[in-house]
Amino acid sequence: MNSPRKIAIVTGSRADYGLLHPVMLAVQQHPQLHLQVIVTGTHLLSDAHTVDEVAAEFDIVAQIDMQHDGEGGRLNDAVALGRGISGFAAHFINDTPDVVLVLGDRIEALAAASAASVGGIRVAHMHGGDRAAGIADEAIRHAITKLSHIHLAATASSVERILCLGELALHVHLVGSPAIDDLADIPDMDDGTFKQLGSPEIIFLLHPTNLPDDGEYGNAKRLLRLCTRIARVLALHPNHDAGRDGIMRAILENTKCVNCIHLPREKFVGVCRRAKVIVGNSSAGLIECAALGLPCINVGPRQFGREMPPTVRNIHDWDFGDIDIALERILKQPKPDAKHPYGDGRAGPKAADILANFDPLDYPTAKRNTY
Repeated sequence: MNSPRKIAIVTGSRADYGLLHPVMLAVQQHPQLHLQVIVTGTHLLSDAHTVDEVAAEFDIVAQIDMQHDGEGGRLNDAVALGRGISGFAAHFINDTPDVVLVLGDRIEALAAASAASVGGIRVAHMHGGDRAAGIADEAIRHAITKLSHIHLAATASSVERILCLGELALHVHLVGSPAIDDLADIPDMDDGTFKQLGSPEIIFLLHPTNLPDDGEYGNAKRLLRLCTRIARVLALHPNHDAGRDGIMRAILENTKCVNCIHLPREKFVGVCRRAKVIVGNSSAGLIECAALGLPCINVGPRQFGREMPPTVRNIHDWDFGDIDIALERILKQPKPDAKHPYGDGRAGPKAADILANFDPLDYPTAKRNTY
């Protein structure tokens, strides 16, 4: 009997860990697979140190140094990317997995995929083929697709884009989004915890959009002021992209909202079930919240191009009059039906089965374009 395949799953932030968690569990529970968890990126920064959340559930085989406290901006991200590629390569030399699995479009995923692909290790990529403008997100996501050998797409449209990038159809699998997998298993939030978070009607979750700090500050300040004028607000801290400091300044200046550094996934899902709307530009508003039936007001260009479920109201141009009208309407209406294009909630088990059963001869590490 062959020994289990070693599957190294890379998590670089609180956001991708929430999505990868059901995939890690499915790999861990599969008899033909051996899970190796690698932690990197913003998990290791001191403000939240979310590596502890990962370590509470999984054995961590390596921690790869990338971002450093106090080093923001895109050029520092490029420096962190270099650290990551070097760190992953050094780890893979000493402990070589059969497959490295990454998700999405962050620099942590690009670092791991670069080290593995150049080093002759197969890369599996979840949520490839999606569109989302972000900062450098779309370019990074498609670059990871070209470095990858096994494509685990979230939607049918993403499958088509991966094929258009010249990937072999045999290598592209529609599994859905793992963000949907564990929602039914997460219990409702109790009244006490909900009250501690301010009993919010609005969840405010805004990430940077490649503006200078002052520009991010101005937009965030005005949007948050509008939200707190209308209803009770829980403001979650943004990710660590360039421009974060401006959004943080707006949040910390607003005394009418409850602000929170980080919510573990079960609490985030719990508060989404009880709130009335999420406002900002997080992909969670378009994926998890759509599956939960929580309306989303998606503001600005960050998610431009991503598939939009019917629960989402897009306001790309920062028209605060339109935002005000949309908020007033949503707060008065019952929650809509949960509809989304992201699969049946079995992305983790589907991915694990593919990783356990693919024939290496059909997935060579040397890649060729199909046209």
